[in-house]
Amino acid sequence: MQNIPNNALLRLPQVLALIPVSRSAWWAGCKNGRYPKPVKLGPRTTAWRAADIAVLLEKLTADTEEK
Repeated sequence: MQNIPNNALLRLPQVLALIPVSRSAWWAGCKNGRYPKPVKLGPRTTAWRAADIAVLLEKLTADTEEK
């Protein structure tokens, strides 16, 4: 994540490369609030803010370190 600027937008394959869950689990997590909400760029284009993904990664890392 250190090479990605915080103001970048990440597409789903880029997000899933950082957070190893299935596509369906990712979308379900977005829907129920576990994962960040997407940004619609067009009718068939969705992305996520890199800053939101970085925060999620920090939270997930902290959760696993506590256990």
